Amino acid sequence: MDSTNAEARRRAEGGEPGPLWIWSLRQSAGRGRYGRQWQSQHGNLFASLLIGLGCSLRTAGQLALLAGVVTYDTAAKLLPDEARSELLLKWPNDVLLKGGKVAGMLIEGTSEAAQNRCKVVIGTGINLASYPPELEQPATSLAAHGGSATPAAAFETLAAVTDAWLSRWAEGVAFQTVRRAWLDRAGPTGRPLRVRLPGEEAEGTYAGLDSGGALRLLMSDGAERRIAAGDVFFATP
Repeated sequence: MDSTNAEARRRAEGGEPGPLWIWSLRQSAGRGRYGRQWQSQHGNLFASLLIGLGCSLRTAGQLALLAGVVTYDTAAKLLPDEARSELLLKWPNDVLLKGGKVAGMLIEGTSEAAQNRCKVVIGTGINLASYPPELEQPATSLAAHGGSATPAAAFETLAAVTDAWLSRWAEGVAFQTVRRAWLDRAGPTGRPLRVRLPGEEAEGTYAGLDSGGALRLLMSDGAERRIAAGDVFFATP
């Protein structure tokens, strides 16, 4: 399979209403955000959920944070107790384990002809057994920290956790519940961040999220920037 997200999008374009899960043991063309390659090494989890929603595509954008919470909770269930405290969410939905990226998500959506209807694909990649070396953002795997889940077992966990959080979110009605859960998993404020934006980089400290889920970046002059899209890196204090 080229990628589970690509296959889910093809199904959506062909009229599949969802919900539909697609997962694979291999991908030949996995993708991350901004079209970057996602290295799909054997033994890891690659899965995508196609869902039809009764809300606008703008509201469905909240799923970027929900996906992070889902994958954090999935990883926590697949790790031994002593490793769970090392998990951390990085905005918007990268899951880090002892500083290394262990999972990432790709959210893609399209509006439907009917008002307040859309289809969304939530793609999830979790490094279960191995991870690619020498990346700009260092990576790791669950196995490197005592995890031993197979892709099939990890998929079952991911599907159950996703279903639970989608029910809580209720197509945007309870977004603040998701936002609070995200904040609980992202660690304290004050961490130095570097944000790569189109044509510039900004440095500041993490100041939480605004009510809509945008990243709040406190600048050295005391001003605050709201980041709706960009690549975030932890900076050296």
